[in-house]
Amino acid sequence: MRNWIVAGNWKMHNTIAESVSLAQAIKEATTAVKNGEVVVAPPFTALHSVSETLKGSAVKLAAQNMYPEDKGAFTGEVSPLMLKDAGCAFVIVGHSERRKYFNESDNQINLKVRKALTTGLKPIVCVGETDGERNSGVTQAVVNRQVRKALDGVGVGQMDRLVVAYEPVWAIGTGKVATPEQANDVHDFIRRLLVEIYGCAGADVRILYGGSVTKDNIAELITIEDIDGALVGGASLKADAFLGIISKMP
Repeated sequence: MRNWIVAGNWKMHNTIAESVSLAQAIKEATTAVKNGEVVVAPPFTALHSVSETLKGSAVKLAAQNMYPEDKGAFTGEVSPLMLKDAGCAFVIVGHSERRKYFNESDNQINLKVRKALTTGLKPIVCVGETDGERNSGVTQAVVNRQVRKALDGVGVGQMDRLVVAYEPVWAIGTGKVATPEQANDVHDFIRRLLVEIYGCAGADVRILYGGSVTKDNIAELITIEDIDGALVGGASLKADAFLGIISKMP
């Protein structure tokens, strides 16, 4: 039985004070959560303050990105050791915005996944197709490539610390949401791919759906067998909207 995850990606939003206020509201409202994990990913500047705010709660802290080295002359980057020092348990890797705006390659994403795992962070590995790729009928080919490349060199013994997030790029921030049938098709494909590569361990990897997730559409999505939670963008920036999603979890 896979425990669900609801992770909020705050992206480039919120000052430190705003982040602390939001984290406090989520902390206070999730004390009764039993069967899953709640994760928040503030901007780098707020990580330490939010970590302090979340102490004593079950809410976990994630970073939105990392550089795949412990330290070095990499101006403007943040290392996995720094993230752990700030209190992070998770890190988002390979988000479509990183791929699109910062030209992150499959190889760079693989380096980050492997480094996160060896450092003790749990990577939330994002995969998904663009609108053009879906319309061209290559969704499975794209997702197959992204999953295989991201996990190249990752061992079966590391599967219990891996999370995959399927985020159709055409649904991120657009208000469009994959239909239950579309989501089911891709999640089922990812599950079969993980089992093909990793055997039984692949069956235990949690796969999240992301892309304009709200409290109104998550109830139907979460009934799909291979959807184990959600990676939430815009709706994670307001406590009531985010908590509304969490309230629909089984």
